[in-house]
Amino acid sequence: MTFLGNRTLTPALAMTGILALFAGCSTKTAKPLYLATGPEKAASYAAEPPAYPLARAEENPALEKDPFADESLDFLEEEEPATRMPDPLEPFNRLMFKVNDKFYFWLLKPAARGYKAVTPSRVRKSVRNFFGNLLAPVRVANCALQGKPDQAIHQFSRFMYNSTIGVAGLFDPASSHPLLQPQNEDLGQTLGAWGLGHGIYLVLPVLGPSSLRDGAGIFGDGYLNPANYVDPLWAAISLRAWNTVNDTTFRLGDYQDLKEAAIDPYVALKNAYLQRRATMVKD
Repeated sequence: MTFLGNRTLTPALAMTGILALFAGCSTKTAKPLYLATGPEKAASYAAEPPAYPLARAEENPALEKDPFADESLDFLEEEEPATRMPDPLEPFNRLMFKVNDKFYFWLLKPAARGYKAVTPSRVRKSVRNFFGNLLAPVRVANCALQGKPDQAIHQFSRFMYNSTIGVAGLFDPASSHPLLQPQNEDLGQTLGAWGLGHGIYLVLPVLGPSSLRDGAGIFGDGYLNPANYVDPLWAAISLRAWNTVNDTTFRLGDYQDLKEAAIDPYVALKNAYLQRRATMVKD
């Protein structure tokens, strides 16, 4: 979910933002004060949002590499999940899975393909860098909350370096420094590191696989995402839509592969989510 002050951006508004963007809706730059997504999220799932694990670069690997992405897709294999999670809302979750599946194939994927066709790779990479840099407050705060002061300092230094030398985060010179590599941290991971379990499994509209714990984490992290404080409301929706469509251009293909290879795509995606989140919490 996305928040704007005390207002909640509903999934329907998010879908409207995607359609508006594809139709040529203009956007505004976020004011100083995400990135999910989604399942973001980022990227990455939390961070990042994108709703589904669609992490395959289709162009020059050196150019397309996402510093926040987990390049390994081993977690997509249908193996015994690293952590069991109750699914008492399975009928609702399966319904949301179908809704998100249609959203991806009918709206998000066509929008991403059209955007990719008219936008150079280097521009799309700079857009991704910009939105990733905006999420620095989330990473810094959660590094600190997990008792990692050195990493918190490194992430703050990375933000300052990319915001200045990297021209407002459009470029990522900080990644050339060993101590300034990106750390994918979010409140869901922090709560897990503190010993809080997932609770129950949830499939969120548009955002995709989550849990009671990670859903609360998305809510909390939303207050540290500068893009959520953009006014008016349509501009915030447009920014989120732009980020989602841009990020999806780097991730076209793998969701289809997972769906086609799985006996039950719902279970496969659930297991993939559990395994990946368990690995992220242990880092």
